Amino acid sequence: MTKAPTRIQKRNRAAILSAGLDIFSQYGFRGATLDQIADAAGLSKPNLLYYFPSKEAIHSALLERLLETWLDPLKALDGSGDPITEIMAYAQRKLAMSRDFPRESRLFANEILQGAPRIEEILKSDLKRLVDQKAEIIKAWADDGKIAAIDPHHLIFSIWALTQHYADFDVQVRAVLGGRDPFPDAATHLDHLFQRMLKVEP
Repeated sequence: MTKAPTRIQKRNRAAILSAGLDIFSQYGFRGATLDQIADAAGLSKPNLLYYFPSKEAIHSALLERLLETWLDPLKALDGSGDPITEIMAYAQRKLAMSRDFPRESRLFANEILQGAPRIEEILKSDLKRLVDQKAEIIKAWADDGKIAAIDPHHLIFSIWALTQHYADFDVQVRAVLGGRDPFPDAATHLDHLFQRMLKVEP
């Protein structure tokens, strides 16, 4: 039987993953090194290699953990709910993820910018199936006249772009705003924007 990890092993593994998230989100996969991750984790490189045999193993573990939660906001969109309420709640959940998980957002963005070599199959399978399923729900709402006629896939893309921007371009956003926290006003802005976009004109 495999022995359960000790408290120290759990702590070191968590430290490596947190350090890896910092380094990968800052430098990308190609720019990150095991030495940087070990230094950030406060461990020696040989100690790090005891837990993860390579840079690729750390990156894969982070992506696997990320993808477990990355799709949850869209999964929660409920076809039996009020259409505008459901779409707005999805947009706000995505914005909250950018606020609460900026390193994860940048990790994901870096992977996509490199051509998604490690998650391309997931994008073409799990992500595509989920987006297509929710797009059918949005299309049905539009066909029933419950929301304005809109391309459902591009609506989802717009939500991604308008929420993840606040994590992926955080330095730019805060520089323009003079260091002010962008998220309260962003939540209000997105609510107004999508409410108007989705409202059925009489």
